Amino acid sequence: MNPANERYYSLDVFRGLTVALMIMVNNPGTWEHIFKPLDHSPWNGCTPTDLVFPFFLFAVGNAMSFVMPKFYQEGTVYFFKKVLKRTLIIFLIGFLIYWSPFFEWSGNRLVFKTIEKLRIMGVLQRIALCYFFGSLVVYFFKNKGALIFSFILLLLYWALCVFLGNPSDHYSMQGFWGTHFDNQILGINHVYRGEGVPFDPEGLSSTLAAIVQVVFGFSIGDFIQRKGKNYEMLSHLFLIGFLLLFCGYWWDMVFPINKKMWTSSYTVYTTGLATIVLSSLIYFIEFKGVKGMWSKFFDVFGKNPLFIYFLSEFLPRLLELVRIDNGLNAEGKTQYLNPMEWFYEHICKNIATDLRIGSLVYAIILIICYWLIVYALDKRKIYIKV
Repeated sequence: MNPANERYYSLDVFRGLTVALMIMVNNPGTWEHIFKPLDHSPWNGCTPTDLVFPFFLFAVGNAMSFVMPKFYQEGTVYFFKKVLKRTLIIFLIGFLIYWSPFFEWSGNRLVFKTIEKLRIMGVLQRIALCYFFGSLVVYFFKNKGALIFSFILLLLYWALCVFLGNPSDHYSMQGFWGTHFDNQILGINHVYRGEGVPFDPEGLSSTLAAIVQVVFGFSIGDFIQRKGKNYEMLSHLFLIGFLLLFCGYWWDMVFPINKKMWTSSYTVYTTGLATIVLSSLIYFIEFKGVKGMWSKFFDVFGKNPLFIYFLSEFLPRLLELVRIDNGLNAEGKTQYLNPMEWFYEHICKNIATDLRIGSLVYAIILIICYWLIVYALDKRKIYIKV
């Protein structure tokens, strides 16, 4: 068998594991009570939660390595048609998620949700842009050229942060050049405001370094296919992962590892970790045959990744239209909860005195519910793709 045609079940498990973790960290019972590993780093640094998004982009690049040969075979027109269509659909879905469910409560009546203060960028929007530009880089520069281009882009992004940022503190939220760039291009009303100031962690500026995550994922996927399932490939893969990890640590000394700015050191560091995790999965699954219910659990997530992520974002927003009377608040006004809030407040919150446990249990229950959906789809061979 040609190594490029070998099936790697571990890649599906890696993608599914990433999707499951992404859903879990995005849906705690309450944001006020979270175990530290399940929360993002306030600024510099990297928690396990900060690995989820770059791992997903890395998985996007892995998947791209399987379809790129067909793009080369069919030609440039076919390539642009497929990539542009997928990019626009993913971006539009991400935008519509933030707008959904298109109505909101104003007092005791539902009103149409305007787009005057609607956020433009987000997780799916970044995935769409990284997929598009990552595909262009790989298609036109090929593998080696794409890697050279990517390292130049990471250095360029570092230079932009140094020379265009606030000279006194160019690695702070206020001093980061991308804060002002995104606010000017997207408009203050259309960026994320959860940080206390208008700052978008999925903005256009920091997408530059995130594109490289996809290219690195492609290169690793291409390397695995070319080398085939053998211990030489695996040992080299582990070596690549540890070298990238070391380089990311080294770069952190002068350019801090930071997810919200998506720094170049963060890109290299998280790619190293993703490569090591993927190598470990290949070793245990492909070489040692250690698989079963645990791998099947994540595998079904990996077969419908975008659909189940969309559902996990859309469903809570839709249920916000449903209001359950929860009695009077401290001010003597009627307090309303949506069904998911009610479930946390009346079921999960009371599980333990440590409220972090109830918040985690809530997230795990959601994961199981979404798993049942993707499992049912998998049993019927239904795979929703764009």
